[in-house]
Order: sequence, then structure tokens, then C-alpha cells
Amino acid sequence: MSAAAKTPLEPLPDWTDEERPALPGSPSTPGHSPAMRVLYLAVGLLVSAAAGLGNALVSANLPQIQGELGLTPVEGAWLPAAYVMTNISANLILMKARQQFGMRTFAEWGIVAYLAVTGLYLIVSGYHAAVLVRAVAGFASAPLSTLAIFYVLQAFPKAKLGQGICIALGISQIWTPVAWMLSSPLLDLGDWQTLYLFEFGLAACALAAVISVKLPPGIRIQVFEAKDFLTFALLAPAMAIVGAVLAQGRTQWWTEQPWMGVALIVALVLFTLTWLIEHHRTNPLVMTRWLASQDAVRFMIGAFLMRMLLSEQNFAAVGLLRQLGMGPDQLQLFYLIMLLGIATGTAISALTFKPKALPLQILSAVVLVIIGSLLDRDATSMTRPHDMMLSQFLIAAAAGLFMAPLLIITVMKALGRGADHIVTYAVLFSATQALGGLAGPAVYGTFQQVREHEYSGQITANLVPSDPVVAQRLAIQGQVYAPVITDPVRRQAQGVALLAQTATREAHVRAYNDVFTLNAIIASLFLLYGVGLVAVAARKAKQNPKPAGASAGAAAV
Repeated sequence: MSAAAKTPLEPLPDWTDEERPALPGSPSTPGHSPAMRVLYLAVGLLVSAAAGLGNALVSANLPQIQGELGLTPVEGAWLPAAYVMTNISANLILMKARQQFGMRTFAEWGIVAYLAVTGLYLIVSGYHAAVLVRAVAGFASAPLSTLAIFYVLQAFPKAKLGQGICIALGISQIWTPVAWMLSSPLLDLGDWQTLYLFEFGLAACALAAVISVKLPPGIRIQVFEAKDFLTFALLAPAMAIVGAVLAQGRTQWWTEQPWMGVALIVALVLFTLTWLIEHHRTNPLVMTRWLASQDAVRFMIGAFLMRMLLSEQNFAAVGLLRQLGMGPDQLQLFYLIMLLGIATGTAISALTFKPKALPLQILSAVVLVIIGSLLDRDATSMTRPHDMMLSQFLIAAAAGLFMAPLLIITVMKALGRGADHIVTYAVLFSATQALGGLAGPAVYGTFQQVREHEYSGQITANLVPSDPVVAQRLAIQGQVYAPVITDPVRRQAQGVALLAQTATREAHVRAYNDVFTLNAIIASLFLLYGVGLVAVAARKAKQNPKPAGASAGAAAV
């Protein structure tokens, strides 16, 4: 029995077609006054900040947190990894939780749990406790992301629901640049726990707002079955293991740690067991047959690759600038430009929203990524933030442009097979975004390290002290220390070290340029793939013109 066909757990109000919730677990959509719509939008913005800003602050300030806690890079990498490991699979169980217990209960208890976990930051001082708190926060923040979207959607009439989704998803992406812009002022007020104090206050404000401005009621149905918890117990650790390997692979190096191979084998076994259980259930939690369909595979490829391509922004562009000595203070305007880019892409997505335009929006986002990556591929050691603002504005605009059309196309496809497929879609969407966000730094970081070692070898192989040019450079480098080092031997040794440091910096710059080029190549292949799908779908639509809510092109992508 599908979710939509199940008997509600309580009498339903006399809703009109405009007011009736689209799905169980979603709030109804009654008419609101303009002032009330603005209030819902403000609460949605606040809840979205509570959901996304905390993890972004930790990621942006990880070096400072590592330093104050005395952590190694490997230990520090577990802090953001623990958050993602639990956040990936949270929607597997939370989707049904709000369908059965109601959106209001789901909202209030979800934010109370997040507030409690955030409060633990203020008393935690040990490393292992901090990792545990990050893991719990990853799970507790999952309902807030959904809650924020529902609040934002209340600000739009049902006829403008597509535009509302564009705005809601755009808001969810702005918190990384906001976190970087806020980090320096917050750290000026105290140590790293000031970040957590700010996050706690934000969560408290969100709780007060949610209790004061409640979402309209929805439909509650009985959806949980005993086997749902068995599926969760198998699938959640499998996803967490994959996330852990992606987060730590580059830091600990893939082939140096046997535990990574063992972990992936365990994850494969857990995925297989989950598939076997769900494939033979009468009312499965995960629709395995849909996962094997062309629609689901296309969605997985598109959502995963697009998120991986966009990770170039926070890994490669920011990584290059930090390698060149740019600190948070020098990157304030840089992140403001990124924020404006996301806002611009979101605005374009909302203003041009229509079913036939959805595939074009996705392909346009890919084109922006290609252009941005190509603009960055000629960086030098003299590159500064202002040199990369145009390219990063374009890539940020792509981030704001692609999310809504991809989500809407796939939701329509999932609902076309039945409302009970929406849980599978929610899990698939969150998994592709989280794993794609981890896979980008893992793949590009590995590639960058390999290329940096190759370039370092090539550069140092040509640094022969007997070469007149090299000898002259060493003499110049040594003179830098002449006022403080009188011993000529030690001065020359320092000059050699300084020259080696310069060579390493140049090797890093070349390696990052290769990353930009690789990103452009992958995006170009993805563009060709997308254009091919749209062309095939257009031909099929011409032969059999029967649109079902969306264009044939939308169905393809």
C-alpha cells in the first residue's frame, strides 16, 4: 500500500485543493496574508542558518580548532567527517518520522535535539567527545534542513511553488561563504568555542521562532514497520563507512591504510544485505527496483557529478589562495563575491522557472563551471583573490542554478511511480550531495598531491648549484638573511632552504592549475552527456508528444 493510500491517523480538516498537502508529512498550504508570508520566510531563513552554519563554521576554522585541541591533521579531519557520516543517512528514517508523528512534532523535537547537542559544544573539551558531538549534530541537523524548506515554501502561493523551491534551496547553499565571512569577527571575540556559542544562540533563536510561528497541519499516517529499523541499521553504517573513507583517504593516503580496504568490503556487504532485504519486502523502505531504473541512475550521475564539480570552489580555488598565504582576512571580499554568485544563480533559477526550462538551467550551470574552471587554469604564484573573483562568481552562480531543477525533475519522476518512492528519493538526494561533496576534495586532492610531487621532482632536478643562474639565485636568497646571519655557510644553507620553499610553492600552483583543468574536462564530458540525453528525449517527444507535467527534456536529465 502506498503512503498516499493509507488511512490518516486523525480526522482531516476540510481542505480545498489549494490547501491540501502534496504528501503525508508535508504541511498544508493555506492562504496567508503578505505579512505572514514574510514572517514564514524570515523563520525559514533562521532555521536554515541553524542547520547549515554550524558545520560550515567548523570546516572553515578547522586549522584553529586543530591547533587549540592539539590535533594532528588526521584527527582534525574526523570532526567534519563525523558530521557527514551521520547526516548522510538521517533522511532514511526522518522522512517516515514526520509522516507518522506530524510536521509540528517533528519540527519542535528536531530543533530541541539540535539545540541540546549544540549546547554540548560549550562543555566538551576532549577530542573524542568532540567527535561524538559532531556525529550527533550531523543527525540532529538533518530535520532542520527540511524544516527550513517547508517554512520558506509557506511564503509562496501554491501556483509559485516551483519558484519557492528555487529560493529555499538557494538559501541552503549560502552558509559556507557566510561562515567564512563571520569566522574572523567571531574568533576576535574569543577562542574556537565562541563559534559554538554563536551556533547555540542561533539554534535557540530558531527554536523560539518555530514554537512561535507554527507550520500549518499536515496528514499523519502509519508508515513505520519493524523491518524499517533493520534496513536503517544496515544502510546507515554502510553510508557512514563510505563517507569516512572519502574523508580520510587523502589524509591517510589510500594505499597506506589497510583499514580502508576492510571498511569498503564491510560497506559492500552491508549494501548487499540491505538490497536483498528491501528487494523482497512488500512495503520496502528503499525502492530497489526504481534505483535500478534509468531515471534513478541518471539522477545519481547528475547530482553526484554536479556536486563534485562544484567542490572545486572550496577545495581548489580556496586551497590555492591559502597556499599562497591568503588568510581569512584577505578572503572576506572573495567570499562575498561567492555569496553574490549563489544569490544571482538562485534568482535566475526562480525567474526563469518553467518545466521546459529545467534541463536548460542544469546545462547552463555546467557551462558556467566549465568557463570558471578554464579562467582559473592559468594561475601563478602572483595570483590574488581579485584575480579569481569572476571565475568563482560564475561557479557560485552555477551552484545556485542547478539544485532546484535537478530536484524538481527527479521528484516528479519519483512521484510518477507513487508517493511511497519519495523516501528513496530523499535518501538518494542527500547521499549524492553528501558523498559528492566528499568525493570532490578526495579525488581532486589526491590528483593535486600526485601532480605536486611530479612538479617538485621536475623543478628540483634542474636546481643544480653549479648552474650560474641557480648559483646567482642562491646568492640573492642568502642575502635576505645577511643582516641576521654572519656565517656565510649558514647563510647559504638558509638560501637553499628558501629556494626549495619557492620551488614547492610553484609546484603547488602548477598542480592546482591541473585540478582546474581536470574539473573543466569532467564538466565538458558531463555537458556532452546532458546534451545527448536532452536530444534523445526531444526526439522521443516528437515521435510521441505526451507531456506529463514536465517536458521531455526535463524527463531526460
